[in-house]
Amino acid sequence: MAKPDPRVRPETLALGALIEAAVEQAVEAGATTRQDGLLFLGNRHAAFPLLVVRDPILEPVDKLVWMTIFLQAQATSGYTAFPSYDYIRGIANIASKSTVARAIAILRATRWLTLCARIREHNGRFRGNVFTLHDQPLPLADVLHLDSSYMAFLQQVRQHLHPRVRLVANGVLTSLDEAIGAGTDACDEAHPTHCRIEAEKTVANEGRGDFFAFSAKAIEALRDDSSAMDTSAIAVEKIRGKEGVPLIYPGRLDANQRALAALYLEKVEPEQRQLLLDELQGRFHSEAKGMPPLYDALRFLNSLCKAIHKGRFMPNLGIPVTAERLAEQKRRKASATPKSASQPEADHAVGMEALSRMRASLGRPDRSSRNLIEER
Repeated sequence: MAKPDPRVRPETLALGALIEAAVEQAVEAGATTRQDGLLFLGNRHAAFPLLVVRDPILEPVDKLVWMTIFLQAQATSGYTAFPSYDYIRGIANIASKSTVARAIAILRATRWLTLCARIREHNGRFRGNVFTLHDQPLPLADVLHLDSSYMAFLQQVRQHLHPRVRLVANGVLTSLDEAIGAGTDACDEAHPTHCRIEAEKTVANEGRGDFFAFSAKAIEALRDDSSAMDTSAIAVEKIRGKEGVPLIYPGRLDANQRALAALYLEKVEPEQRQLLLDELQGRFHSEAKGMPPLYDALRFLNSLCKAIHKGRFMPNLGIPVTAERLAEQKRRKASATPKSASQPEADHAVGMEALSRMRASLGRPDRSSRNLIEER
């Protein structure tokens, strides 16, 4: 290289040093055949999905955080450390960590980002999380499979300190509530390509249609930044049965499934909710008797809800479950109070009366305990 000229820009001097380093590296490589070298002197470029730029829900800072996380993932094309809040702040020129945290919460709620696992040492010490970044919002069924706490997360961030996070979470839950109210299976989403096409139409039509997790109504409320958005989606613990009695969910349902089941059950009368859960539990029990495994519990529950709305629901597999549940309630009550000589007969009568009331609420004729045993 020529002797440095004071009129040469520092950038050019740095480039000269880079070229010298490249030459030295080529010499040290010791290649036996001719091999030309190449340096790219322009700006580095990265391709981003157009959909993340045009997303009608995400605000500019949310999109910028997505892009920053994407750049970190692209650098290795595989598993890498999730960028720290300070790294994201520095790359994206964001003022505070709370803004980064808010954006990450919104990306998770909208399913652009998924929390898949939490890493712990053998002694239980928390070591970190494993996230996945997507090139379009993931379908609900996929998220529920990957993120066991997604529904609980949505309920939690409805109380977030930042109003935008609350609005987004309410938008997702309200959209789910709308779909379930219309009799749709919340997890039975269209093919990803179809969803992408519909999303493009929505963006081109200024948000007057559905966009992945959001209904047209929810998008409109978010565009208006309305704090009056419908928040009728209810937490699992607030869904109760007849006379405010807490519901008993099948133990096989995970936290996500219980939360979605609560949204389904909210659409039926309180006295009918436990009967549907008993029927679902009975369907699980039937697998031990030779029936095919039930792989989609929520689809089955949705079909029961549809049947009960049409007046076609007939308790069947759930009858033994209901009888056992009522018997267990009587046993617990009896253990807390002294029994008289006629108490067993009284307990039986109370249990049969409760079953009769349940059948009457469904418009079904009463049956004797003997008939119930025969049905089993």
